[in-house]
Amino acid sequence: MNTLEWGFDMKDSMKDVIISIKGTQSLGQGESDAIELVTEGKYSFRDGHGELSYMESELTGMKGTRTSFIISPEQVVLAREGTMTSRMIFREGIKNTFLYDTPYGSATMGLDTHRISSTLGERGGDMEIDYVVDLDHAVVGRNKFKINVREQKGGAEANA
Repeated sequence: MNTLEWGFDMKDSMKDVIISIKGTQSLGQGESDAIELVTEGKYSFRDGHGELSYMESELTGMKGTRTSFIISPEQVVLAREGTMTSRMIFREGIKNTFLYDTPYGSATMGLDTHRISSTLGERGGDMEIDYVVDLDHAVVGRNKFKINVREQKGGAEANA
């Protein structure tokens, strides 16, 4: 897939990284829920295109699922495969639908991306995605991902 889209294979140049993710969901009436995750993963970026992937843990409730972000100048695709399967396409100003598949059942959800900002480059950087999710045209919540990617250092620094 990546080879056809970008003319080179991202997987050939994946490097070990530390990924920090803060996810916030605003539920209305001033209520919000946040989760923070710091994990090891793989990352590659070249010519405005990138891929970031990591394994979910018990903390996120999706242990056994690989989450990948496929980044291009036009959009970001979040793909999950394993105990949970979904494919969300984030594109500013465009509403998409996605199938949210869990061991307990599936639902078709709406996704309206308000803003994507990114300073990601070959050595990592930051990305933020602000979006609204709906179910049967009723807003479920406004969500925001803040993702930081940094290269792993060798030795003791990697564990700091």
